[in-house]
Amino acid sequence: MAGLTLAFRAKTGRTEVLSDLSFSLADGSWTTCLGPSGCGKTTLLRVLAGLLEPDDGTIRLRGRETRQTEAMAYLPQEETLLPWRRALGNAVLAAEVLRHPRADALREARALFERFGLANAEELYPRELSGGMRQRVAVIRTYLAHREILLLDEPLGALDPLTRTTLQEWLLDVWRELGKTVLLVTHDVEEALLLSDRVLVLSPRPARVRCAIEAELPRPRSRAEPAFVSQKEELLRLLTEEAE
Repeated sequence: MAGLTLAFRAKTGRTEVLSDLSFSLADGSWTTCLGPSGCGKTTLLRVLAGLLEPDDGTIRLRGRETRQTEAMAYLPQEETLLPWRRALGNAVLAAEVLRHPRADALREARALFERFGLANAEELYPRELSGGMRQRVAVIRTYLAHREILLLDEPLGALDPLTRTTLQEWLLDVWRELGKTVLLVTHDVEEALLLSDRVLVLSPRPARVRCAIEAELPRPRSRAEPAFVSQKEELLRLLTEEAE
């Protein structure tokens, strides 16, 4: 991604949200965006997903300019399961929209339900699932779009701390097993350091990449490890400076 720029226009004037924002994603890597509230993190993901058109800038995949939707699958932070569809039907929705063979999508979804702790939940409605189970279904649906890059917008933000910790470990297992490239947005500094290869610190709106922090600690990572605590303090310092 190079030079992404976007402004919202209204009767009250023009609000610049992204300004010459540039970074790259290595194949199979996990990158997380941190930044002050309202800086444009979700807007960035919506641009990459093709839901918003930037005013300027390019998106390239292995050196070739591409349309956003050709390479990226987006999981928004809002509740996204359709209440009238059972869990399995929700999981294959993206595949259906993209006109992938339904029989293939169902077979693959059932296998993922088994592998990711959702066996026997296929016929349940979203209201019958826990918050953690609903998020697992949503992640499976995002994966079944079969895009190279997964865009995850605060996927665990609404969960209780225990469920969130469990699903952080689950997301890492999914990432390792499926070999996708991940771009995550979160407000949780610990979550960013636990999951990521690299953390991008964004400036206040309009968002630019202020710095990139390599999370070089070996996995699995411990929140109590001195090097982890040190990196956490450094990220908090940078975020506090940006907020001020």
